[in-house]
Amino acid sequence: MNWPQLLSSHRLGQKQDVYDQSRSAFEQDYDRIIFSHPFRRLQDKTQVHPLPVEDFVHTRLTHSLEVSSVGRSLGKKVGEEILKRHPELNEKFSLFDFGAIVAAASLAHDLGNPPFGHAGEDAISDFFRLHPKGQSLKPFVNECEWADLTQFEGNAQGFRLLNQKQYGLKLTAATLGAFTKYPCPAFFPDRDKSKKSQKKFGYFESEKEMFQTVASQLGLAKVNNDSWSRHPLAFLVEAADDICYGIIDLEDGCRLGLVNINEAVDLMSAILKEQFNRQKANKIIGITEKLGVLRAMTINRLVEECTAMFLDQEQDILAGKFDQALTDSIPSRDALKEISKISVEKIYRARTVVEIEASGHAVLPGLLEEFVTTGQSLQGINASRKYENLQLMLPEEIRWQLTQQPENTYSMIRLIVDFISGLTDRHALSLYRKIKGIAV
Repeated sequence: MNWPQLLSSHRLGQKQDVYDQSRSAFEQDYDRIIFSHPFRRLQDKTQVHPLPVEDFVHTRLTHSLEVSSVGRSLGKKVGEEILKRHPELNEKFSLFDFGAIVAAASLAHDLGNPPFGHAGEDAISDFFRLHPKGQSLKPFVNECEWADLTQFEGNAQGFRLLNQKQYGLKLTAATLGAFTKYPCPAFFPDRDKSKKSQKKFGYFESEKEMFQTVASQLGLAKVNNDSWSRHPLAFLVEAADDICYGIIDLEDGCRLGLVNINEAVDLMSAILKEQFNRQKANKIIGITEKLGVLRAMTINRLVEECTAMFLDQEQDILAGKFDQALTDSIPSRDALKEISKISVEKIYRARTVVEIEASGHAVLPGLLEEFVTTGQSLQGINASRKYENLQLMLPEEIRWQLTQQPENTYSMIRLIVDFISGLTDRHALSLYRKIKGIAV
């Protein structure tokens, strides 16, 4: 792989590239994402905790903005050194291009996540794996399509959203490449989970050809018929996410009283090492101020370590030989693992988190059962008055698309999953109550 091709500003679906003197193509990507409808919906999607009354904690929206900020820093720091190592790049690119690509991809990294956090992904998968209505659809799809449905993946849903015509994003190949952390499909018999890029999957069968086009445009190294090496900047997007949810989830847990302030300080001091001054930390009055100072210092330290690791591994990354998370390789990896362990024990299994996950496992399969039947009715299968009414609850563009391919069951299911996974937490719960007659 080579940097000039990896930094392609070509937009998929656009015959001729349009240049803007005031903004680079990658800065335009960032702006297109931040003004998009799917991004706006992240405001009411759970990050870890459902919105509490006592204090403000992160939603998917604030998390995405913070990941994007950290991603921009990583991209610029890496870009500055890459431009020194490859001076021929300076004619067309600047360190700000590296920063903008990583920032845009980071901003979009959670767009495909359904309501109710990661439990929502499991709930959608379980509908097709375990629910009688979901299982009844298996004979009407092929093996690859069934793998998609029984393993709902937010990353693949995000790639689908970024490439749907109705949102008009038409992002650059570079941003789409950096966004795709898992450049392989769901049905992948030769998957090697020791490789981070194959731990999950990054596109559905419905977008398979589209990703192949992206990979070809960027010159991604092909591993085999079913997978490619990651775009190098995808490692930075992943690192930005790992840094933010590791440190900021800890901060939220401390604010909510799930983690003791002294324990949180000790966990962050293990990363800061010689930079940590306990006497100075003890002089900071108030949990909010203390956490804020230590969080900023800790994130900065992790950004420096991830930048150094990326640059050390640049040649292996370009050759497709390096395939692990940067945060699993840096000097602070053990301290981060300890934070993750504490977070699982005290934050991710807190009562409020478990309650929201339980809601997801009831609400999403319930909605899927009703709206898959509604989708079938729009494809010509006889429907009762109930499902004729539910048709009107679907967005107009989905109703129209469902009538265009009356024989394609997989396409119908994908459209219904688009609708359900795109709902906010509150909208999903409200809609479920209404169609079940719990609330009018």
